[in-house]
Amino acid sequence: QVQLVESGGGLVQTGGSLRLSCVASELTFSSVGMGWFRQAPGKEHKFVAAISASGGSTYYADSVKGRFTISRDNAKNTMYLEMNSLKPEDTAVYYCAAKESGSYFIPRAYDFWGRGTQVTVSS
Repeated sequence: QVQLVESGGGLVQTGGSLRLSCVASELTFSSVGMGWFRQAPGKEHKFVAAISASGGSTYYADSVKGRFTISRDNAKNTMYLEMNSLKPEDTAVYYCAAKESGSYFIPRAYDFWGRGTQVTVSS
């Protein structure tokens, strides 16, 4: 059974940094695209960033471009999201997801999801 487990969330002040990790198991990790989504209370999942199977292509939401960096280590079955210059509006539960095909930008294209990790940015 495929599992995606996020970690690294927490409480940070405005301007601070966090590094999220997503470890995959029972998955041919090097063959799937990966993405990060976030969900604020009462809102839908929103695209944050994505990375191709090889790691050669990355994609970002405009709201995080220049502040967040997505990466992956296929040897460790792990994806990362380095988040810098955090803002209160970045507060959300962050989910990692894996997909075998389809768009990087829409949640329904993803086949597997983690349970999420909370990120809270205080003002």
